[in-house]
Amino acid sequence: MRRFSALAVTVLALMALMPADVAYPGIPILPGANGQPMPTLAPVIKRVAAGVVSIAIRTPAGQRSSLFDDPMLRQLFGLPELPSEKEVSAAGSGVVIDATKGYIVTNNHVVENADEITVTFLDGRQMKGMLEGADPDTDVAVIKVAPDNLTAIPFGDSERLEVGDFVLAIGNPFGIGQTVTSGIVSGLRRTGMGLDGYEDFIQTDASINPGNSGGALVNLRGELVGINAAIVGPNGGNVGIGFAIPINMVRAIADQLVKYGAVDRGELGLGVAGLTAELAQKYHVAPSQPGVVVTRIDANSAAERAGLKPGDLVTAFAGTPVRDAPDLRNKLGMLRVGDVAEMTVLREGQKLLVQATLMEPALKVLSGEQLAPLFEGAVFTNAGVFANAPGAAGESGVRVATVRGGSRAWSSGLREGDVIVSVNRKKIIGTEEFATEMGKSPSRLVLDIVRNGETIVLSIRSSESPSRRNAGR
Repeated sequence: MRRFSALAVTVLALMALMPADVAYPGIPILPGANGQPMPTLAPVIKRVAAGVVSIAIRTPAGQRSSLFDDPMLRQLFGLPELPSEKEVSAAGSGVVIDATKGYIVTNNHVVENADEITVTFLDGRQMKGMLEGADPDTDVAVIKVAPDNLTAIPFGDSERLEVGDFVLAIGNPFGIGQTVTSGIVSGLRRTGMGLDGYEDFIQTDASINPGNSGGALVNLRGELVGINAAIVGPNGGNVGIGFAIPINMVRAIADQLVKYGAVDRGELGLGVAGLTAELAQKYHVAPSQPGVVVTRIDANSAAERAGLKPGDLVTAFAGTPVRDAPDLRNKLGMLRVGDVAEMTVLREGQKLLVQATLMEPALKVLSGEQLAPLFEGAVFTNAGVFANAPGAAGESGVRVATVRGGSRAWSSGLREGDVIVSVNRKKIIGTEEFATEMGKSPSRLVLDIVRNGETIVLSIRSSESPSRRNAGR
């Protein structure tokens, strides 16, 4: 008996229930045996396959990617233990988003701490990739290759996705080569996955496995609607629950990474709580009303300057409904310092439009160029921003948020995730102390750094190559 995929059986069943003259947009129909129509996804795959690449990285000893060191990622992907003293290679996937400029988007955890990035295309070509920028909080990174005969996948609109929409996952699982799986969107706006940062995942039952990270989730029009990021299952195996970052979020972050190299997030300065049934009654709105209640306004914050008050009900942000507190956090997380947050607010039965210009967060972000030529290509922030990150829990100091491969900061020995706890033996608490101590001796530095749970000493001179030695745990 001839067997069909679950997708083919579903489509054929739908066809049997509908009139013969109904079109099936996005699913090409070809003549099959005995003249019976046969659905096929081959034309869609042919249009997009060349836009999905395989990414291989090499990290030097002691510089493993968070794919190996993050306990949550290790659990998600079922990775074996690897000795830290050996050079490590890893593989993932990526998607060409700009063929004319050579930009490829992937997950931050795929390329984190990469000393060398190699991109392999569907036609077998290989190119060296350069990290353009990365954002650990959304797990998005952009790399750049030579724009030589590339194919980009057109963007879709992830806000238009609905549960039940057919999708295809394309990537490089287990490093075996490009693989396509099909399924449906089985959930939207998933949060609380236990991963740090901003969560607004698309859930799909299209098979996603280790190596699919950074690959494409496309709809049947051949549009990119998500970047595959994580799976849930025993020992990292697929059990029909995979997660992708919505492409609208990816685009907002990628645009900033290309333009600035990092995401300099602004701060609104308020606390909010979800709209419960009791609060809905108090505000004389339906329990299904979207929105969050302002519970706290920080002094001298952007929220205070904009006129927001405790008790305000924020119902919309930039014209789109605010579903809950994580949704508002995600929306704010896409904006930079100086951007204007436009919110619709209910106050004592009156609808107000409030505009707040986001301010520099209390945990300030600094670029390496602001500090010293030796640190060109790095972005620093207070360690508290990443309090839940591997190796940083409980650490005061300054964290290397991102570092561009091949930059002077990279050559100086800094790596993404490093927590600098002292400069020239002077303990530092945050970015202000870091900048002060750096100014005293910008060309000759001794840094105490926590890296992957170990303390090392990095000695940097402007005219020498950096040296490093272990300094105990």
